[in-house]
Amino acid sequence: MLEYQEIILNAPLFRGIGAEELPALLQVLQGRVRRFGEGELLFLAGEAAHSAGLLLEGRLQLLREEYGGSRTLQAQLSPGELFGESPALLPDGVGRLPVTVQAAAPSTVLLLELGRTVGGCPGSCKCHQKLMENLLEVLAQKNLLLNRRLGHLCRRTTRDKLLSFLHEQAAAAGSNAFAIPFDRQQLADYLCVERSAMSAALSRLREEGLISYRRNRFWLTGK
Repeated sequence: MLEYQEIILNAPLFRGIGAEELPALLQVLQGRVRRFGEGELLFLAGEAAHSAGLLLEGRLQLLREEYGGSRTLQAQLSPGELFGESPALLPDGVGRLPVTVQAAAPSTVLLLELGRTVGGCPGSCKCHQKLMENLLEVLAQKNLLLNRRLGHLCRRTTRDKLLSFLHEQAAAAGSNAFAIPFDRQQLADYLCVERSAMSAALSRLREEGLISYRRNRFWLTGK
């Protein structure tokens, strides 16, 4: 696990925790490293969540599978990001994963028993307190991200959903030129629209002079 120490310490969950404190903390959390091949399923929606995961390398997708077979891309994770933390904090058998987690590339994950943080630390150690503060911040940030996504999805048309998303990405980049973290199918899944309808809407927006794009790079060229 030493080869991933820098990634772990720089992850939002462990920020502010010293390298000398990390081994004991990971032992309390029963941290263990697992590797997954591209396309492999880590967890299935509906499964009881006993562990949360911290992505160390690779890329993961959080997918919501619908009864009819369609899927919606909930999020795409990069190294340092946490997943499954909310259900893992609930008592055994209660917390269940709302999404399926799939490796979009060969990936390495640190599994953590985050439920062990809920009862507090008998020694009231500072690293445990810092971990709890970080965890609360991670949960708050994810809540904000979910609200922003809902802001896109509540738009009535595919065109409006696209413009809402693209303007948010431009604001985050601080520039009218930016790259998005999705390919076309992933973007359609994320916005809950048909890919063909989205492609047609993108073409119309370009014809109107509002945007320009090449693969996953976009430029906002109009008002």
